[in-house]
Amino acid sequence: MKPLHTTFDGRGVPLDLEPVDWAVSPHPVDYPLGVRTMADRAQRIARGVAPELVWLLEHPPIYTAGTGTKPDDLRNTQRFPVHQSGRGGRVTYHGPGQRIAYVMLDVKRRGADVRAFVHALDQWLIESLAALGVKGETRSGRVGVWVRRQDREAGGEDKIAAIGLRVSRWVSLHGVSINVNPNLGHYDGIVPCGIAEHGVTSLADLGSPAPMETVDNALRTAFEYRFGATHDADDPLSSTLLASPVLDESHP
Repeated sequence: MKPLHTTFDGRGVPLDLEPVDWAVSPHPVDYPLGVRTMADRAQRIARGVAPELVWLLEHPPIYTAGTGTKPDDLRNTQRFPVHQSGRGGRVTYHGPGQRIAYVMLDVKRRGADVRAFVHALDQWLIESLAALGVKGETRSGRVGVWVRRQDREAGGEDKIAAIGLRVSRWVSLHGVSINVNPNLGHYDGIVPCGIAEHGVTSLADLGSPAPMETVDNALRTAFEYRFGATHDADDPLSSTLLASPVLDESHP
């Protein structure tokens, strides 16, 4: 086990961290396969035999139920597969047009403060959205990043980015997501994150459409500011060729 860092820069990033692997899967990834791949990598990071990794991907349309999910959160379990997830939080939707970042970082070497780590993830999302022309904000008692809707009555807010995290052996699993241009109607089968009084939105819905590559670039730039340098890495599935084929089910 490597010794803990004791010297940090002004952003709280350890000065002698190696660059984080940065990988992108070009096709939607089957959820169970993605979770297995993520868990295997996290175990190797914990053992000190693999570098940290941020893995950008999309999933085919699914619902995932976090450890806090309640029965009433699932309105229509027949619409898409429902997968139990070891992350925190409640139920959410994943599908084409949503950028997911699985974040496998050594939280212990980055300060051993889970609350501060989650705050840094929030700020990463907010800074990424700002680069894309959208003002995101956090709210007490509501996980994720929210936007005020000027086209609605006072107090109207929608969620544009989510955080769902688990930490095992001080390595983070799961991560964050940003709605780029998913089919927002797919959220109708659930109560997203257990919050019925607010809706969900996307960059496209807000009138700020962006290609996925542009979103990825914004995420990477903001990540490097918050967490340190990155290094181009191969798709974690490239050696298995098990990624799902392209399924454009975002707008049936």
